[in-house]
Amino acid sequence: MTKGQCLCGAITFQTNAPPQGPSVCHCGQCRRQSGHLWASAYVPKAALTIAGSVRWYDSSDTAQRGFCPTCGSFLFWHAHAEDTMSFALGALDAPTGLRLEKHIFTADKGDYYDIADGVPQTR
Repeated sequence: MTKGQCLCGAITFQTNAPPQGPSVCHCGQCRRQSGHLWASAYVPKAALTIAGSVRWYDSSDTAQRGFCPTCGSFLFWHAHAEDTMSFALGALDAPTGLRLEKHIFTADKGDYYDIADGVPQTR
């Protein structure tokens, strides 16, 4: 069982499905919303149970982001055309047993840091 929550605890989530694709996103939207970068994994949307009132923001024509309206924690990302839901790795209860598999949108990364962990990168 994988469990997580927002900073204030108003939103909790859990899944029995094994999280897939642990990655770090360096795109401009994730950087602006998180303040740096966003690490996530995904499961089938139907396999994720969310408790609490998530506030959804349509960040583009193709995707939405979910956050806690109380503490502001950025918790979820969902592409409208997909049946999966991504969730923030930083919100998970430890230990997660997960390891990063990739960095994505690295061409958009901030100029104030380097990616030097040896994990594969896609531009």
